[in-house]
Amino acid sequence: MAKTQYYTATSIDGFIADENNSLDWLFEVDEGTENPFGEFFEGVGAFAMGATTYEWVLEHDNLLEEPENWHDMYGDVPCWVFTHRDLPPVPDANVFMISGDVRRVHEAMVVAAQGKNVWLAGGGNLVSQFVAEGLLDEIIMGIAPTILGEGVPMLRRRVFVDDLILTGVREVGQFAYLTYAVGDVARLGRHLAAETVARIPSLS
Repeated sequence: MAKTQYYTATSIDGFIADENNSLDWLFEVDEGTENPFGEFFEGVGAFAMGATTYEWVLEHDNLLEEPENWHDMYGDVPCWVFTHRDLPPVPDANVFMISGDVRRVHEAMVVAAQGKNVWLAGGGNLVSQFVAEGLLDEIIMGIAPTILGEGVPMLRRRVFVDDLILTGVREVGQFAYLTYAVGDVARLGRHLAAETVARIPSLS
């Protein structure tokens, strides 16, 4: 079943960028020889990001001068950028500049994804809006061996233990990847687990 996923990298203390909105600390971490993002993105049929994330990608990958970098990373997978200001589009990229209700946009993304997953690329403010609407099914976070102390939080909304269930643990280079089912998906998993335990005959 297709899912809406938040795939991101974070420090041990839960920040996706430092207080200067920099990711320099992240690129100092040994990623190993595997490519978990490439594997993940093969299952993505549509994705979204906020204006700050989009501006960082534009600058970091020099996309206005070298738009082929976008196509190398994302191909023709459609991307929705949530923004309230004018931002330059990547030439010939399948990018839509939008604002407003995330539920309405999510419906369009699911249709465009054609049965594949929807990826929320960040940042935390945008993903928190999807969480508030009950639209997030899974969090995949690559935890870097770094403690920043302050910065941009992974989410700006509380998610309680009953709304999360650990479904995967993976070591890649110096990163620890944790996968959590979220919301209704997590609650369904707990319910099915409880039913299974209830059916096991007592040994007493």
